[in-house]
Amino acid sequence: MLGLTAAAFWACSSSSSVTDTTRDPVGDDVPGGSLDGRRPFPADNPWNTDISQAPVDPNSATLIAACGTRNLHQDFGTTYAGAPNGIPYVLVREGQPRVAVTFDYDDESDPGPYPIPPDAPIEGGANATGDRHVLVVDVSAWKLYELFDAHRQRDGSWRAGSGAIFDLSSNALRPAGWTSADAAGLPIFPGLVRYDEVVERKSIEHALRFTCPRTRKAYVSPARHYASSDTSSALPPMGMRVRLKASFDTTGFAPNVRVVLRAMMKYGMFLADNGSAWYFSGAPDPRWNEDELATFSRVPSSAFEVVR
Repeated sequence: MLGLTAAAFWACSSSSSVTDTTRDPVGDDVPGGSLDGRRPFPADNPWNTDISQAPVDPNSATLIAACGTRNLHQDFGTTYAGAPNGIPYVLVREGQPRVAVTFDYDDESDPGPYPIPPDAPIEGGANATGDRHVLVVDVSAWKLYELFDAHRQRDGSWRAGSGAIFDLSSNALRPAGWTSADAAGLPIFPGLVRYDEVVERKSIEHALRFTCPRTRKAYVSPARHYASSDTSSALPPMGMRVRLKASFDTTGFAPNVRVVLRAMMKYGMFLADNGSAWYFSGAPDPRWNEDELATFSRVPSSAFEVVR
């Protein structure tokens, strides 16, 4: 079980770290725990690929405009409406009891049981009416378990809309046409902005996740699923990858913000779901500086380009 409950974590913000990144992190398994530099998926995985020199898609300007002519917005922080703001995750290890999970979309979900702690944090809080994602990283088996619309049942089992399991040591994709806990059939956790990377390690070495209001009935690898009936080529497909232009001036931003902007230039962002225009995802943490996060609103959508 967890060394701290979710409530205790948000009260005292404790975590531990080690320097040996080839082994399991040690200490308390808590929501928002540090991976101590250990990166999900192999180095040649699309999430971890440097796309700073990749060619620009010929249809880039049209696709960028289709996502909305507004500025960037961080969809994470400390708290919002009384709950942690962002998509939370929890680290577990060998010995975490597994529980049964039933799915509404069981034909495209990976069957359980899943190693979900009873107090696993739910996106938006226990009473949320939104996506209610639950993300569990098994640092011993190095596997990722993700649920969409997750609800814990009285008997300790869980019910969810969909669920997916990812081997974090493999480049294997989900079957073509399958969703995951995200509309695009992608994993969510690797695309989050996390406190341990930004503030503690001062480096993000992977792509991020973002949303657009309208998408196309199409997907490009590594995405595996679409969530639209519109076939217009002017709309972005799921899995579209955007990059912050190298010409964008980041010198006026705080160091923590520049860490994120550098990642957007080097690794870019994957379109993962339908949602608010230019919202990018992160994990909640009571230590985020909200004033710093607010400055992402100074980055216009025109500062991005679609990579082929």
